[in-house]
Amino acid sequence: MKIFVTGASGHVGSALVPELLGAGHEVVGLARSDASAARLESWGAGVRRGDLDDLDGLRKGAAEADAVVHLAFKHDELFAGNYAAASDADLAVVRAFLDELAGTGKPLVGTSGTLSYSGLGRTATEEERVSGADNRGAARNAIIDAADVRGSVVVLPPTVHSELDTGGFIPILVRTARATGVSGYPGDGTNRWSATHTRDAARLYRLAVEQAPAGAVLHAVAEEAVPLKAIAEVIGRKLGVPVESIPAERAQEHFGPLAFMVSRDAPTSAEHTKALLGWETREPGLLEDLEAGFYFER
Repeated sequence: MKIFVTGASGHVGSALVPELLGAGHEVVGLARSDASAARLESWGAGVRRGDLDDLDGLRKGAAEADAVVHLAFKHDELFAGNYAAASDADLAVVRAFLDELAGTGKPLVGTSGTLSYSGLGRTATEEERVSGADNRGAARNAIIDAADVRGSVVVLPPTVHSELDTGGFIPILVRTARATGVSGYPGDGTNRWSATHTRDAARLYRLAVEQAPAGAVLHAVAEEAVPLKAIAEVIGRKLGVPVESIPAERAQEHFGPLAFMVSRDAPTSAEHTKALLGWETREPGLLEDLEAGFYFER
């Protein structure tokens, strides 16, 4: 298949593009800079220049492809504290893809996050619905509810980890601990995040393009529940700084752009995903990757 990928030169994309090419697919990646374009070309992928605001260009990329994987998100807006603007842009992109692909039955694989399940008070499964009041949730729902597109959504943990991860939540927690001299965790530290390795996630995206039925929700989760305190303890030990609880009233001051999500508790299962697509996780776990040291060598 010829597969159009947004976010192709980013963190997960840098594992997904080689995964797709290795499986015999042709890949065209969206690139908004010369550096991104050169990176894609070095892997053997084609390039479409543009960004998430270029909806006409995105439609053309989808029209010329046999499948679309939408990985990109305006993380610069997110980390600047403007989640609403990032979500608005994501919904506009998804609607553009759905409009272009309507009636074709082509695969459209979108992206969501397990933190949308926070507050359930139990381990989330693939049967969960999320609110469409949040445009990130509305984008997810639009894809899985599409009647004339083979739409599926891969739900990523907040901690997609590997040596390829240079700008995700774990690097931010490491930088925060360096800057403040404290490796912090929210409250009593018992809130939990799910986690998976970048290459395991990339393999699931490929399986979604190739096999996922319309309406599938796929959890890219290798570890269901890693306590935030356990993450903070490894970071503190590696950096040689104290590990401390950060009370809610100091969360914004300490965690900055992660404050509104760092205290969320969202354990998540992937049992149905594994059974549906035969997805297996093969790579190291989150704490093992932290112990490996590469997060602290940058």
